[in-house]
Amino acid sequence: MNLKPRRHEEPEINMVSLIDVVLMLVIFFMLSSSFVGEGRLRIQLPQASSVPIERVIAAPLVVTVTAGGSYLVNNRELVNASPDTLRKAIEQVAPTQRNFPVSLRADGRATHQSVVTAMDVLGQLGFAQLNFVTMRASEAASP
Repeated sequence: MNLKPRRHEEPEINMVSLIDVVLMLVIFFMLSSSFVGEGRLRIQLPQASSVPIERVIAAPLVVTVTAGGSYLVNNRELVNASPDTLRKAIEQVAPTQRNFPVSLRADGRATHQSVVTAMDVLGQLGFAQLNFVTMRASEAASP
C-alpha cells in the first residue's frame, strides 16, 4: 500500500482580478479628485450696509362675513352685500398695498357663497396672502 501522494500541487493566487480592481479604483480616484480645483476660485462678494431697513407696517385688513351674509371691512359694516361694494370698501382701506396678509373672519353659520365671494374679490384685487381666522373649541363654548 502506497500512502504517499503522487503529485504535489502548489496553490496559486489569481492576480488578474486583483489588478483589475486596483486599476479601477485608481481611475475612479483620479477622475473624482480632478474637481477639487473648483474650491480655489476667488470671489469678491458685494458689500451691504448692516443697517436694518425699517418696514412700514400697514394697518391690518380684516374682512368679516356675518351669519346673514353681510360684510364688514375693518369692523365697518357695508351698506349692502354686493361684491362691488366690498371691492370699493377694500380699495378705500388699502388703495395700493397688496403685499400684506388679509384676515378673513367668517361666521360659522355664514353661507359658503358669501365666503367665496369675499375670497374672489380679494383675489381679483391682487391679495395673495389670505388668513382664515378661527377660534378654539374651548373659547367657543364659554359664554
